[in-house]
Amino acid sequence: MAEDQIETTEECTGNCGTCASSQTCDDPQNTENTSKMPEKAKINVKHVILVLSGKGGVGKTTVAANLAYALSNHGYSTGLMDLDIHGPNIPKMLGIEDHRLASSDGKSIEPVRVTGTLSVVSMAFLLPEKNTPVVWRGPMKMTAIRQFLEDVNWGDLDYLVVDLPPGTGDEALTIAQLAPNIAGAVIVTTPQDMAVLDSSKAVLFVKNMGLKVLGVIENMSGLVCPHCGEEIDLFGTGGGEKAAEDLGVPYLGSIPLDPEMRKAGDEGRPFIIRRSPEESHTWECINNVMETLVRQIDN
Repeated sequence: MAEDQIETTEECTGNCGTCASSQTCDDPQNTENTSKMPEKAKINVKHVILVLSGKGGVGKTTVAANLAYALSNHGYSTGLMDLDIHGPNIPKMLGIEDHRLASSDGKSIEPVRVTGTLSVVSMAFLLPEKNTPVVWRGPMKMTAIRQFLEDVNWGDLDYLVVDLPPGTGDEALTIAQLAPNIAGAVIVTTPQDMAVLDSSKAVLFVKNMGLKVLGVIENMSGLVCPHCGEEIDLFGTGGGEKAAEDLGVPYLGSIPLDPEMRKAGDEGRPFIIRRSPEESHTWECINNVMETLVRQIDN
């Protein structure tokens, strides 16, 4: 009887750079196999910032919207791309949900101009009704993301802030492969252990994609009581900072849980323009996070 042929499979360690099979491996997170990597999208942008979270409900979209507005307010030409295709909320937060994407020449798409230095693209601008669900598989998402990058008349951008859905699925993988000049990713978490655990997965995803982790932002970090002024640790504090230290990535700062932030989102007026630094400690926190992030990119 012929000797049975035994096939052995080497266990994946996730380190594509040192793997002998990296040039033939079809794992979508393998950045070493350049033969199968899609061509980068053609867009004139200096820095692309990805905003991720390991789980939903941590205020990632709120952070992305206020971060983009803060960059715009400092004179940077800024684009904000809403890639939460199944739950696009950026237009609601900016008060532009009734706008639609248009084309002046039948070829390129005009983004919604919020200010002279801030432009926005979102799937919400393409839906017939606000509550219309988007039922798409991966390939359709990939096509839409490339169109949002290449076919939109962004102009010359200093920053493109990309608001991604929670987790590390199709949208995050596609934008990481298609977008040029990615400065890195910002990870948004809340202080409690469950959120921190999931945010660590997002950090490892970014590293596996060969991208830089610009830092961790701890959102909803303490609540200042509007009646007595006492600070209450509803979700705890310090979890994001500790996670950043344990993972060896920068800590960009914390943003308190502020009822005015929620009101700003519901009213469609970003907190960063709804309040002034003289009125709000939260405003200072957001601005400090933005300035720390810009320093990280410049360095």
